[in-house]
Amino acid sequence: MSHAFSTYSADRPAAEDAITRLYALLGEPPPKFVWVSSPNAAVPPSGSAEPVEARLATRVAALRRRWGDISPEARQTVKESVAGLIRAAIPRSLGLHWYGQQDAYWVTPDSGDPELELWAVLVRSCGWWWPRDGVCVVAERPLAIHTDDGYRPHDGSGPAVVYPDGWGVHAWHGTRVPSWVIEDPTADRIDRESNVEVRRCAIEHLGWAAYIEQAGLRISSRAPDPGNPGCELRLYDLPLRNGQAPSRLLLAVNGSVERDGTRRRYGLSVPAEFDHPLDAAGWSYGLTGAQYARLQRRT
Repeated sequence: MSHAFSTYSADRPAAEDAITRLYALLGEPPPKFVWVSSPNAAVPPSGSAEPVEARLATRVAALRRRWGDISPEARQTVKESVAGLIRAAIPRSLGLHWYGQQDAYWVTPDSGDPELELWAVLVRSCGWWWPRDGVCVVAERPLAIHTDDGYRPHDGSGPAVVYPDGWGVHAWHGTRVPSWVIEDPTADRIDRESNVEVRRCAIEHLGWAAYIEQAGLRISSRAPDPGNPGCELRLYDLPLRNGQAPSRLLLAVNGSVERDGTRRRYGLSVPAEFDHPLDAAGWSYGLTGAQYARLQRRT
């Protein structure tokens, strides 16, 4: 994990030596190296009819059949949460590439396998890289990777991932978001946002009390939450939006405790026909309000 989240400058000689040795395993001469300051700055050159990257991928597949991933948790944390978040922020195809330090989820350290050891050097030495015929593009490692307690990219004041060229990715507890969600969330921007997950993150960052005040929402009814003792269900009227059916906002408290010991508040859009919070809460579970009222505990 320390290598996957490393923000030290790349060890260029070590990375170039390891990549040159991988090329040699393919019968290829040393490539020309082109270093870039972030994955977003990479412009991979086109290859030949039998590109180096395809032959390298065949060897990697054989390595991974022998060794497998280190663990499902490592794959989830490193590849999907971090590398996947960075990849999603780049709006163009990057072709076949490898993640350098973020290949840590499958590269077994101290394996004794000479070929796998070359990949371990890359995990310790550089960021993403693109092997092509005669040339290899390699990205620097990030200047900063900020995470929450669950190793999910997260920063409440700026980009969660920042590269030397200034390019970065904003994230709220592992969800990639536009910069305004982190740097200037407002009720007006939230109301114009069509992506439900982005809206959720922006409201959480702004805070429900501030959002309700800024948006001018009027509470229509409230009731104790029978499935979550000590907590309350609140039903708010929502302003009409063009092309959308009338709706209300049900504000509830999560039945499960978060990692930091708190309980997250969340809002659900429910049909405007519901006048009582129990009916609205029941609808979200596929129950009637009377059935929901008999719940002993919800999660």
